[in-house]
Amino acid sequence: MKKLDYMNRIYDSGALAVVRATTDRVLEIAEGIVKGGIDVMEVSYTIDSAADSIKALKEKFGDKLLVGAGTVLDGETAKDAIKAGAQFIYSPIFDQEVAKLCNQYQIPYAPGCTSVTEAVNALRAGATFVKIFPYGGIVGPDLIKTMKTPIPYLPLIESGGVTVDNITDWLEAGTDIVGIGGALSKGTVDDIAQSAQQFRNKIDEYRK
Repeated sequence: MKKLDYMNRIYDSGALAVVRATTDRVLEIAEGIVKGGIDVMEVSYTIDSAADSIKALKEKFGDKLLVGAGTVLDGETAKDAIKAGAQFIYSPIFDQEVAKLCNQYQIPYAPGCTSVTEAVNALRAGATFVKIFPYGGIVGPDLIKTMKTPIPYLPLIESGGVTVDNITDWLEAGTDIVGIGGALSKGTVDDIAQSAQQFRNKIDEYRK
């Protein structure tokens, strides 16, 4: 049931923070988003301290925060992230070995896909959500709407180009989860909390 619990928590949040920073800054960002009502974060493996950051987040926040690993491109990195305590895997690409490991360890996998065919193949391999990358942030919400028309059950994450001003457009187009980078990574803890609260309010308002 672990995978189902984590999947539901990601969906219930409706948003996750996409973070590329050193451990001290990651902890500050986490404090801000939790304070603002968003309790899901991925730590990018483009930063060498990613595994240490995941461990530190788990130690400090416990069940208050669902922590994932981002930019996971291969099985070796996925194993390292899972060992560090990652509760979901987030990636700009789809990789069969990563999908197998996530299924084995029963954690959600959200790969990046560039086409409808790749997205459906990722689902067949056990992906929990699909991130349309990189075209979502370039084309805009119409891309999500177009993909959802023939495949309404496709569970989509949009990461790139989501702001407080346009998040409702993404949700109306059929986006299930939004990944937010800069808007939840800049400023003080209170600044981040305020920004997170704005996204939280928009998501809750739409889902009502």
